[in-house]
Amino acid sequence: MFEALSNRLGEVFDRLKKRGALSEADVDAALREVRVAMLEADVALPVVKDFVASVRERAIGKEVLKSITPGQMVVKIVHDHLIEMLGTDGSGINLAANPPAAILMVGLQGSGKTTTTAKLAIRLTKSERKKVLMASLDIYRPAAQQQLEVLGRQAEIDTLPVIFGEQPVAIATRAMKVGREQAYDVVLLDTAGRLHIDDALMAEVAKVRDAAKPVETLLVADAMTGQDAVTIAREFKDKVGVTGIVLTRVDGDARGGAALSMRAVAECPIKFLGSGEKLDALEAFHADRIAGRILGMGDVVSLVEKAADTIEQAEAEKVAARAMKGQMSLDDLLAQLRQIKKMGNLEGLMGMLPGVGKIKKQMAEANVNDKMIARQEAILLSMTPVERRNPKLLNGSRRRRIALGSGTSVQEVNRLLKQFQQMSTMMKKMGKMGKKGLMRGMPMGMMPPMPR
Repeated sequence: MFEALSNRLGEVFDRLKKRGALSEADVDAALREVRVAMLEADVALPVVKDFVASVRERAIGKEVLKSITPGQMVVKIVHDHLIEMLGTDGSGINLAANPPAAILMVGLQGSGKTTTTAKLAIRLTKSERKKVLMASLDIYRPAAQQQLEVLGRQAEIDTLPVIFGEQPVAIATRAMKVGREQAYDVVLLDTAGRLHIDDALMAEVAKVRDAAKPVETLLVADAMTGQDAVTIAREFKDKVGVTGIVLTRVDGDARGGAALSMRAVAECPIKFLGSGEKLDALEAFHADRIAGRILGMGDVVSLVEKAADTIEQAEAEKVAARAMKGQMSLDDLLAQLRQIKKMGNLEGLMGMLPGVGKIKKQMAEANVNDKMIARQEAILLSMTPVERRNPKLLNGSRRRRIALGSGTSVQEVNRLLKQFQQMSTMMKKMGKMGKKGLMRGMPMGMMPPMPR
């Protein structure tokens, strides 16, 4: 997400930072490029105009143009204004109500509303220790109610039993009644969507809102919606009332304009970002971290949090200890690759590291991606347990057998073994130097060495 915008802004600010002094004309020229970059990223024109005007007002001040590092100052101003645009209000869910707290999920059909409902239920259950009930109010889309039931079984979250022919308002009323009687903390109401905004959809959602009296009404929107995001946000804000936004499919959108536009138009915080179909793929939205990603500063805090949520700490400690003593095996490397896969899309993870945007071309040329991880895992799985414990056994004939079994080439097998040897040597040296900390809590293969 934001890849195109990040790349364009990176080029603009790199040129600014190389200048020893800036004139007002330099700032205006840079802001014209920023304006074009934001428009190309599908940010709405009124939002772009306000953003550029605010940045210019601050950037042409004497304290900036006369400072020792004017380019850096302009970048900081843009960073601060991005945070303001994305919203400084918290991303937490409001549950301040007599139980059960109702949360209304609204949005267009196909935005990922039902999957997001299940993801949010899991988050509330695990992180907030809440007892959650999910209820599907979508009586129009074929098998929509059954879909939520299936997701509920997968996530081990209770769902309201379906009564054929029951209407949405009646379902919402029954869900709240069951929630009170069975001591649920939260009731998630998954409303029906349409292929486009219409009066019937809005009227029905408004009736459900009046019946359930939700503490939160979350607009679920596809990040790839582009300019239509503004219309969607405005309609739901005016006719239903929205307290928060959840953006889905952020991993499939390189532009990110929807995030910047919807926050400004709906005048409510973006609360979560959803990526992929996995039920744990929902992360809290933090404006300062996203602004850092857009400007190529990375988001190491989110990366460490993601690692802490998915990595088995005790096992990571053992692997790190063995590696520091020079006792790392290919079984350990296999475990590390699987930890990286659990953390999610490799490109998304790399985007959280500062400065990685500048070497993305080299990464692409070197095929550093999820397919590479999968191929390396296939190579390791084609080895016997004895071979993984003792790589010295891997002579020419064994390497040919492994390449054949994994659907790769002998060169790829050799490359993996060379990378493993380099990693083992590096970790052993770090052990002698007494280096600890991050390597103990993060996969050692976080950034696989690029093929030479």
